[in-house]
Amino acid sequence: MKTYAVKAGEIERRWYVVDAKDQVLGRLASSIATILRGKHKPTFSPHLDVGDFVIVVNAKEVRLTGRKAAQKTYFRHSGYMGGDRQIPFRRMRERHPDRVIRLAVKGMLPKNALGRAMLDKLKVYAGPEHPHEAQQPEPLEI
Repeated sequence: MKTYAVKAGEIERRWYVVDAKDQVLGRLASSIATILRGKHKPTFSPHLDVGDFVIVVNAKEVRLTGRKAAQKTYFRHSGYMGGDRQIPFRRMRERHPDRVIRLAVKGMLPKNALGRAMLDKLKVYAGPEHPHEAQQPEPLEI
């Protein structure tokens, strides 16, 4: 008996919409990463992008547990001497609430071209509206 291997042309993609209101950031991100990767499907293959599209709404209302809201910082570097920037979670959530979820999910995906392709299927919006009604997304309870 041979093991079935899905081909790139046979991959079916679905669209899901997730409400991030009052969801814990890490638990939400791990569930989203699983769907983006396609690990919830029986046709999962680690070398192919078989995952689905995920739309996240109400990103500005995601929460953290404990004292992480006061202690968590986001780090980036320009590449120049002394070019490091540290942004606290509170300021990042005020200014760029979509990046909070995007960066959490990005850390849970593979660090290669396949992971970047998976991250492109994530659409994050700060408010309750999104422009993807034509794709008929299904609500996903996490």
